[in-house]
Amino acid sequence: MPAAVDIPEDLHRRHARSPEGRAWLAGLPGLVDAALQRWQLTVDLVPGTPPWHGHTGIVAPVRRSDGTPAALKIAFPYEETLLEPIALQLWNGRGMVQLLEQDAATCSMLIARLDDRKSLISLPMAEAVEVWGGVVRQLSIPPDARDGWARMPHIAATAERFCDELPARWNDLNRPFPLWLLEAALEVCQTRGAVGRRESRDVLVHTDLHYQNILASLDGSRYLGIDPQPQVGDAEFAVAPCLWNRIPELPHRDAEAALRRRCADLSAAAGLDADLAAAWAVVREVENALSYLETPHHGADAQRSLWVAGTMAGRSLPGLPAAHDLKTLD
Repeated sequence: MPAAVDIPEDLHRRHARSPEGRAWLAGLPGLVDAALQRWQLTVDLVPGTPPWHGHTGIVAPVRRSDGTPAALKIAFPYEETLLEPIALQLWNGRGMVQLLEQDAATCSMLIARLDDRKSLISLPMAEAVEVWGGVVRQLSIPPDARDGWARMPHIAATAERFCDELPARWNDLNRPFPLWLLEAALEVCQTRGAVGRRESRDVLVHTDLHYQNILASLDGSRYLGIDPQPQVGDAEFAVAPCLWNRIPELPHRDAEAALRRRCADLSAAAGLDADLAAAWAVVREVENALSYLETPHHGADAQRSLWVAGTMAGRSLPGLPAAHDLKTLD
């Protein structure tokens, strides 16, 4: 019997590099079939059309037994994908796609279907900023008595870990960017690691809330987040992905100042502290740059991260391309 959905070639290439990934790929058609039977679903794809996919798994449009459109998501069991259904339960549709069913053992979920053709990437920047801010306001829920909160990692703990890891990685890579930028990131980590644990401003944060991770509902009445990478802590941690995306839309003249204005505009729309958002962006892009430099053939991605980090720290790094010559994200 043919598989219910075709497995995208990109997903094959990504996960075929490890024994665990190859085993998961081999079992994926069976996981799809089991989920279709478990929740009485029919695939809503034109035959031969591959499902949607990202780095971690597939999402197939389906219909429930009553004809309601939904989406079946099956992911490789990374830590962040195991946390996703827990975070979706905590948000319970507040600014985030609604979780309808889940099977933790197979990392399978049934979620409400959104309009994959209409994300914030397609909106004019001014409108996208306002919608993004409204979504963040909805997502920023404080911890309560529900069990799921205990599973969520804390941004303060991430910052404390970076205090040890970032200098070691920077040295291992033969100090690939100026010390002042590393120190700027470490200063934020040192202060927010300690302060973040003492303050009572913690909220649930989608840490990968870029423009393509916010989609319109099928009726177009609202926008909702997808694919959460959840942590608990400063909501300002969420701003950075919107700074390293849509860089080509910045004006050619003084793109650095325009990026800082974008950070301020996003923060204002979400009711956040723009200075703290900029500081967290420095940390996140320094860490991203190191990750890219540790991976072969990603030097151009590292340049983009360093340009954003330096810009948000208020200083230019020598030797980097101009903003509009930077590699764009795929």
